[in-house]
Amino acid sequence: MSISIARVTTLGLALGFSLVGLSACSNDKNQVQNEQATAPSATQETISKVRYKHIDYKTPGQTDNDHLYLEEVLGEKALQDVNKWNARSLEKLMSDPRFDTMQTEALEILNSKDKIPYVSYRGGEVHNFWQDETHVRGVWRKSSLESYLSKNTKWETVLDFDKLAKDENKNWVYKGNSCLGPDYNRCIVNLSDGGKDAVVRREFNTVSKNWVKDGFVTEESKGTMSWLDENHAVIGVNFGDNTMTDSGYPMIAKLWKRGTPLSEAQKIGQGEQQDVGYWGSVIELADGSREIINARSLTFYDSILEWVPMKDGQPQAPVIMPLPEKNNTHGLFKDQMLIQLNEDWRDFKTGDLVSFDIHDFMQDGSIETVTLVFSPDAKSSLYNVGTTKSKLLLSISEDVTSAAFAFDFVDGQWRSEKLDFPANGTVSIGSTNDKEDVAFISSESFLTPDTLWTYNTASGEKAKAKGLPAWFDASTMISEQFFTTSSDGTQVPYFVVRDKNVAMDAKNPTLLYGYGGFEVSLNPSYSALRGKLWLEKGGVYVLANIRGGGEYGPKWHQAGLKTNRQRIYDDFIAVAESLIEKGITSPKHLGIEGGSNGGLLMGVMLTQRPDLFNAIICAVPLLDMMRYHKMLAGASWMGEYGNPEDDVEGAFLRQISPYHNIDPAGQYPEVFFVTSTKDDRVHPAHARKVAKRMEDLGHDFLYYENIDGGHSAAANLKETAKRLALQHTYLMQKLAD
Repeated sequence: MSISIARVTTLGLALGFSLVGLSACSNDKNQVQNEQATAPSATQETISKVRYKHIDYKTPGQTDNDHLYLEEVLGEKALQDVNKWNARSLEKLMSDPRFDTMQTEALEILNSKDKIPYVSYRGGEVHNFWQDETHVRGVWRKSSLESYLSKNTKWETVLDFDKLAKDENKNWVYKGNSCLGPDYNRCIVNLSDGGKDAVVRREFNTVSKNWVKDGFVTEESKGTMSWLDENHAVIGVNFGDNTMTDSGYPMIAKLWKRGTPLSEAQKIGQGEQQDVGYWGSVIELADGSREIINARSLTFYDSILEWVPMKDGQPQAPVIMPLPEKNNTHGLFKDQMLIQLNEDWRDFKTGDLVSFDIHDFMQDGSIETVTLVFSPDAKSSLYNVGTTKSKLLLSISEDVTSAAFAFDFVDGQWRSEKLDFPANGTVSIGSTNDKEDVAFISSESFLTPDTLWTYNTASGEKAKAKGLPAWFDASTMISEQFFTTSSDGTQVPYFVVRDKNVAMDAKNPTLLYGYGGFEVSLNPSYSALRGKLWLEKGGVYVLANIRGGGEYGPKWHQAGLKTNRQRIYDDFIAVAESLIEKGITSPKHLGIEGGSNGGLLMGVMLTQRPDLFNAIICAVPLLDMMRYHKMLAGASWMGEYGNPEDDVEGAFLRQISPYHNIDPAGQYPEVFFVTSTKDDRVHPAHARKVAKRMEDLGHDFLYYENIDGGHSAAANLKETAKRLALQHTYLMQKLAD
């Protein structure tokens, strides 16, 4: 059972909009990469090298203050602008005959019964959330493992969210559940109004298939809720005045007893107002007992773990775990607590996965023996983790392709073996349960559809469970990996997916995708939508593995933090220039896309190198970097971007902030902003403000703001199909015509 606390929780809240081979690195490349990743922090001298113009927007009606009304999410004046921009953009894109074709193609894929129904496995049953043309909002359903593995799975409905929304006249979007083992009959169901991160929590009985009368229920709030036992839950939500951090997350964790009002819940831990959040959580030990471990997230990447002992049914004073503050927690295996280090500690280095005995810690609050589980080299990193009853499963990435390994803890040492799954792509550890030996593992590549496997960690038996059909003809296509040299000498990998026979005549419509933040790795993946709407229509797709991501571990990410962030942008520019140099494309035919943090990347490309691109999809973006920390969850990301109110960090942010670098005399491609009114993570005002500034200065742009949808900018499959058709119509108009 993984611990949903600390950076695990906050990273989940910050992930971007669209998270979607192979030559080995040379030793020289690895050495340069490692040296550059650990280069000193930027100084005022290095900041001055950022390419920007200092622009003052002093024209009455066009100043920063004049645009503040756009931060009123449902403000009448703001929505007047939004509706005007939407109407103009939709007319231009939806009148194109290609729009209807692509919307139909996208919806066919999204509604297909041939999609893999990914499942969680508990108590001998598989559980799945499914959406199609009949179940637009989705249905929670279950089956036996035997039936699931058969050709015609027999599903039993647990909860129909379309019916629920209709019955309650609510725009419910399902946001997952948390069920109490070992029988999993009692579940906390998370429901979002329109797709927001903030949810209503309700207790549901999976046997009677009814909401539990007088059960646990909360008002809408961001936060967490975990079962301690049938009658107690650890909860962190908005408890009222002064209980939320500046980032908009819980500052207090409480122990809530069944049958009592939330106002009477007992406080078991608290952070500070300036923290990202204070997260209450529960871990389960091998004997089935549960312990409370809370996390105080000081920043997005620094956290303190606190154990709350229980004595005679009462919580005691928290005991701080003596761990480095920069770490990722990956749960327990055989009562070994798993910690990935994001800084050097004791005799271990950044990126190492280590473990210690939770019982030894609980005896006296100290950690004596720490054991190495896995240590990456300069080419590798830990991709993801899963725990079963008998094995710890790791996906380990090397030069951005991954393989699966089974680890066991025997006689005080960790032993491992590589598992036999398809190579030269991505192998991901899917659903696992620490009470079961059955694990689900998926394998895919850019041109090979995803296959879901079952793997029995006790017997070693592997079987194909489900597979995607080939939604596009990849027989004439090829994927290749290249490396290009960034401005500081670092070698940056990228993938190119194309038809084998495309001419290197610089005329190929090419879409370059990037993210570059929050240690998010972009690995090879099969996308039916990308293949059908882009590759099959003659487009070239490029995935850039720039710094800021996690492709080479924590150092690859940390190399682009705060005032070092220009490295990320230089990496992306280097990839674009490499594509042009190879003759794959040219600025006239090169488009780029990114969302959330990737939307900031797009905004920086718009202002720093508009000459390189003819299309930019800037989705649910951060763009006003001088006020991002004052809008919604923005304050939680200062560990990534820096503090606008700090002299040095603020000066740097002013220089890269897209909103503050739109040149009245600039020559810009017609950028396409995509955002959502209901996004309560990245404020829609970011896109609104840059659109307004471009309008003020007479620059062309397109804009689409979906009223619902949250940070994904789509609340259901129909809206998703519409958005994808709009984006690909735009790309075709700009790059292929």
